[in-house]
Amino acid sequence: MANKGNKKRRQFSLEEKMKVVEAVDSGKRKGDVAKEFGITPSTLSTFLKDRAKFEEKVREASVGPQRKRMRNALYDDIDKAVFAWFREIHAKNILVTGSVIRKKALNLANMLGYDNFQASVGWLNRFRDRHGIALKAVCREDSDRLMNGLGIDKVNEWHAGEIIKLIADYSPDDIFNADETGVFFQLLPQHTLAAKGDHCRGGKKAKQRLTALFCCNASGTEKMRPLIVGRSANPRCLKNVHSLPCDYRANRWAWMTQDLFNEWLMQVDARMKRAERRILLLIDNCSAHNMLPRLERIQVGYLPSNCTAVLQPLNLGIIHTMKVLYRSHLLKQILLKRHSSEDQEKVDMRQAIDMIAAAWWSVKQSTVVRCWQKAGIIPMELTDSSPEAAASEPEIATEELWHSVAIATCVPNEINFQDFVTADDDLIISQDLMDTEVIQGMEAGENTDEAGSEDEGEASSPQQPKITITEAISSVQKLRQFLSTCAGVPDAVFGQLNGIDEYLMRKVTQTLVDSKITDFLQTK
Repeated sequence: MANKGNKKRRQFSLEEKMKVVEAVDSGKRKGDVAKEFGITPSTLSTFLKDRAKFEEKVREASVGPQRKRMRNALYDDIDKAVFAWFREIHAKNILVTGSVIRKKALNLANMLGYDNFQASVGWLNRFRDRHGIALKAVCREDSDRLMNGLGIDKVNEWHAGEIIKLIADYSPDDIFNADETGVFFQLLPQHTLAAKGDHCRGGKKAKQRLTALFCCNASGTEKMRPLIVGRSANPRCLKNVHSLPCDYRANRWAWMTQDLFNEWLMQVDARMKRAERRILLLIDNCSAHNMLPRLERIQVGYLPSNCTAVLQPLNLGIIHTMKVLYRSHLLKQILLKRHSSEDQEKVDMRQAIDMIAAAWWSVKQSTVVRCWQKAGIIPMELTDSSPEAAASEPEIATEELWHSVAIATCVPNEINFQDFVTADDDLIISQDLMDTEVIQGMEAGENTDEAGSEDEGEASSPQQPKITITEAISSVQKLRQFLSTCAGVPDAVFGQLNGIDEYLMRKVTQTLVDSKITDFLQTK
């Protein structure tokens, strides 16, 4: 009996507990799982009962996977603040030592109003254990290379080693890249020079910007719905709007945040689960990407720091092509409004969202594939047609369009169309946490939605009237009549018009059927 009483109780890490739960989820019998992991049936039942807690801890990444106990820290808010700061620093590959963490903890504790807190070595060790942090010694040569950026040797090393391992089990259809870009959606050609190089950290211009997330696969066969981030949660131009060609979210600065990116990731993961697919997602290590949720169907691969300019496919021409198409559409809108004597040249956010989405869907598969090839992630292959010849005609047409608008809007001679396209390339797309922002997040949580507010740039725009389905059908009929008077209309245009007509007719028919049924039931 004494030996039984002295038997040491076994403790399981969070990672081990999740493996037990996943084994049950895979369809194995509970008795077999208990034997496999050497646990009693009652312990297994406890793990299954507490699975929600385990999953939440993994999703929030608030504890390290090897952690065996989930007791909160004595100074829980200090712990959370230091960990939020650490995640930001770690994402930038900045060398952090134990003494640096202790000094930062003291600073944050003072800002939180704790005068008696001591960032002792014991506190540091417990902090590391709670979050699974390993502080390794780094020689000066490695540290300098880490801080100063990775050279061409590192790029070649990544091409020859890590990327080969990452893509080994995936076809080009299942290898994706996601990245964000900023857009001054109301930028006019004559204001290009003022916007060039503007990081837009705040102020009036923050109300005239959007952040767009794009994602596509290596074969160019799949482009995901864009995610657009604006400042206003309920802009006037989106009132009565229930369908958009993209997903729309909002926060205070129209930036990508960890919460928004993780929400998008979870939605993609759920779609892949429903489709029974597994994909590889390549991303950079910006601050919004540095703390990911637990994913079942997505393997995430990080691109080496400071190398996205040569390794990230979306940065090698895909996003640029989208911006060329968006700015071209914007020029057409400006020219059309000038010819119709409209005073308002600026577009509202609804129009901008429609044009950004249209530009994204118009990026050709061949463009996507060439950018992936340029990144060295998929092999170079000879194409049947010359990309330079295929692109020459649209480029000439765009230059002529730019010339007409530039004259009409008095654009300086030194500004060209490429300046207009790249004017917002330097926009900040994610937030770098400062100490005050960390503390604000601990004290009150970050309330990023501007619920009920309206963007300053659209305050003068009238609210769009609600269009009835009868008016929509009539508009399609008028458009069909107009096209019948034009020569050389492609069959594809009539096909798209027929698709719109069929959708509207199905909708109105269903509405009439539903109303008849309702009337019948009311007379009974």
